[in-house]
Amino acid sequence: MPGESARPAALDARSALFLDVDGTLLEIVARPELVRVPPGLPALLSGLAGERDGALALISGRTLAELDRLFQPWHGAAAGLHGIERRRADGSLDRLRDSAGDAALNRIRPQLASLAGDGSGLVLEDKGSTIALHYRAAPEREREIHAHAETLQRQSAAALRLIKGKMVVEFQPRNVHKGLAIAKFLAEPPFFGRRPVFVGDDTTDEDGFAEVRRRDGVAVLVGPGRDTAANYRLATVAAVLDWLVKSRLS
Repeated sequence: MPGESARPAALDARSALFLDVDGTLLEIVARPELVRVPPGLPALLSGLAGERDGALALISGRTLAELDRLFQPWHGAAAGLHGIERRRADGSLDRLRDSAGDAALNRIRPQLASLAGDGSGLVLEDKGSTIALHYRAAPEREREIHAHAETLQRQSAAALRLIKGKMVVEFQPRNVHKGLAIAKFLAEPPFFGRRPVFVGDDTTDEDGFAEVRRRDGVAVLVGPGRDTAANYRLATVAAVLDWLVKSRLS
C-alpha cells in the first residue's frame, strides 16, 4: 500500500506510459457520457507520446470509438474495453474473440437490463463485449447489487470475470484484463524495451499494476490509499494532470 508521500518522480524519455481514463485523466461523473475533457489534454497526450516515439497508450474500459471522440484530434495507441479491442502505435487493430464470454454476456444481459430498468437510478452501460451496471445514484443498494452480480457470475460457468469498481460492477470475458493489454503493447515497438509506467484509479487497474510491477515498472494509484499492487500514489485527477505537465521534456 503506497504511503502518503510516495509521489512518482517525473517521467523520462525511456519510459512507456500507460494511462487509464476515467478517474485518472478525467473526473468521474454520474453517467459516463457526461465526462468533460480538460482543455489542452489531447495536446498534452500528443506531446508526451511524441517525446517517447509514440510509446503512450490509453488503457480503458471505454471503446476505442469513445476514446477517439473524447480526445480528438489525438489518435494514438489505445486499448478499449479493457483490451478486447486494441490499436497499436502503427494504427493497426487487434481484437480478441471469446465466444464463451459473448454467450455468457448474452445470458445475463436481460437480467441486468431488468434490474437497471426499475427506476431507482441504476445505469446499464452495455458495450457489447462487456457490460457494466453503475449505481452511483443508489449507493444504498451496493450490497444487493454485489450479491446479484456474484450470483450471475457463478452462473456464467467461469466464462466471465466480475470486477467491483467505484459504484459499478462490470462483467467481462475471463481472458481479458488490462495487464494483458499492457503486456501486448510491451512486446511491440515502440514500447518494447522501455520501462512501463501505468497510472490508474480503480480495481480494474490492479491487473495492470501487477503487470508493470512484475517488469520492475512504476504503478501509480490515483485517489485515497488502499490495498493495491501500485507502488506510488497521486491523490487526485488534478494531481495526475499536473504530474504529466511537469513530466514534459520540453
